[in-house]
Amino acid sequence: MGLNKKSVDDINAKGKRVLVRCDFNVPLKNGEITDETRIVAALPTINKLIKDGGKVILCSHLGKVKNGPNEGESLAPVAKRLSEKLGKEVKFISDYNVTGQETTDAVAAMNEGDVILLQNTRFRGKEETKNGEEFSKELADLADLYVCDAFGSSHRAHASVEGVTKFITAKGGENAVGYLMQKEIDFLGNAVENPVRPFVAILGGAKVADKLNVINNLLEKCDTLIIGGGMAFTFLKAKGYEIGNSLVDDEKLDYCKEMMEKAEKLGKKLLLPIDTTIADGFPNPIDAEIAIEVVDADKIPAGKEGLDIGTKTAELFADAVKSAKTVVWNGPMGVFENPILAKGTIAVAKALAETEATTIIGGGDSAAAVNQLGFADKMSHISTGGGASLEFLEGKELPGVVAADDK
Repeated sequence: MGLNKKSVDDINAKGKRVLVRCDFNVPLKNGEITDETRIVAALPTINKLIKDGGKVILCSHLGKVKNGPNEGESLAPVAKRLSEKLGKEVKFISDYNVTGQETTDAVAAMNEGDVILLQNTRFRGKEETKNGEEFSKELADLADLYVCDAFGSSHRAHASVEGVTKFITAKGGENAVGYLMQKEIDFLGNAVENPVRPFVAILGGAKVADKLNVINNLLEKCDTLIIGGGMAFTFLKAKGYEIGNSLVDDEKLDYCKEMMEKAEKLGKKLLLPIDTTIADGFPNPIDAEIAIEVVDADKIPAGKEGLDIGTKTAELFADAVKSAKTVVWNGPMGVFENPILAKGTIAVAKALAETEATTIIGGGDSAAAVNQLGFADKMSHISTGGGASLEFLEGKELPGVVAADDK
């Protein structure tokens, strides 16, 4: 998993230009930042480099830039908020080319401890294409050292994540990971490669297809695998149960059978819902009042849809967590955005909050759920990457992690 990487503690930044890839992909409404979690998460690394006398050049993407640069996805609001948080000016370079003359001049004028933020890296166009090679070199030309602290983008082999490292190495520079990346690698990497046992993995969310390799990989690593959320119904159907109108992936029925057989062969516990919260259909809007009932998992009537785990299942899952020493959770147990259908997800979050185990929330919807439901401060680690966490749990090597220098 590349766990022995150089970190910001292993490099000497004094007087050096340090390019730091952050994850400032924050939600914006009318130009205002509505959630600053990712900005706060980047502060320890930035403060360390300022204190060491580095010239700190920050870069990040924001949004899913489709039609070229636009002010709505500019990083200007991030520079403003960063200045407030750091208690010093973060100079914003609005250059749509990202690495043009304005940027070059600003970097040349930097003193030790100065901080500048470059424009949205995606304004430059597709970072993973041939254009990325040129962009990688231009980014490297701005700096002596490179630090990747954007775990949420580390599964993408983009110019500002992976490409730049080759050019930094070629000029004798070093590539390190920031504190946030280090924490992700330590928690997720150790959970998968070297967990304190019993190790319980909880998977939820809508589709089995999204988590095929994760299920397969975790079955080999964990002692108990719990499956809830929409993806559980494909497993229940594979067991021969009637599931009414519940979400199902008919193409994955054989896969689910294989996984249940695999669990048995490996002597692992595979826990599925034993009862289900059902309704006439999906709530519209998502938080609308909805009439529900709870039935046994093998008694879902035709025409009804399962939208959350039931009360007996919530107890079963919570019980499995009690004796665990390591728990990884990725994906909610139901439609948690609706208060009536959030009970299963709340029960699991509560069980994790009350356990002595190391609890790791694997980004995406599960991170949103524990934040929204008020359990965030009770978890050992909440991953900042959705897709990146999943790929890490699959056992894949992440380009952004691999590209950092080994110690």
